[in-house]
Amino acid sequence: MYGAYKALGHYPDYWYWILRGRPSRSPHLLKQKVVREYGEKFGLKTLVETGTYYGEMVAAMKKRFDRIYSIECVPALAERATRKFARDQHVRIFCGDSGVVMPEVLALLTGPALFWLDAGYYGWVGIRTKNNEQRLSAELEMILSHPYPHMILLDDARGLTGRDGIPSVDGVKAYVESKFPQRSVEVKYDIMRITLRA
Repeated sequence: MYGAYKALGHYPDYWYWILRGRPSRSPHLLKQKVVREYGEKFGLKTLVETGTYYGEMVAAMKKRFDRIYSIECVPALAERATRKFARDQHVRIFCGDSGVVMPEVLALLTGPALFWLDAGYYGWVGIRTKNNEQRLSAELEMILSHPYPHMILLDDARGLTGRDGIPSVDGVKAYVESKFPQRSVEVKYDIMRITLRA
């Protein structure tokens, strides 16, 4: 099941996570599995990511999605990823703040997409700014208000602590389910999943 990801170096981490009793911080291999499964379950052919970092998720998913758009706010990392995926014409790396770039990405979509959002991007890693405090709600508002029924996976949900201006898991859940009642929110293996109600 996981053989395709061994080359990325995450295979041992997955089994170590299993042996430790599946702690809250899930391994990247599991995250890849969840992204793949949600894409297949909902028939989604486009993946949109915030927080490219070293491009591990893009590398793992580039053969599973017809289009991949990834947003990275750190210019050096965005440039690195652009070079790394230069031969993959269906992959496009955007450099900039997601609040600014997301409307451009949404305008490119011609159908529902799977969004893989990085909670670390919102400031829980210690980079606290007013912009970070508002980024998550702004992104969710843009995505969920878009005409297509997009699915959202939010990584590192444990970072939504509700402290220092960072939203809490319960706060995000209440916000989404009250403003977008056709959506349901659940957290499993440190990933918040925002999907259409059954």
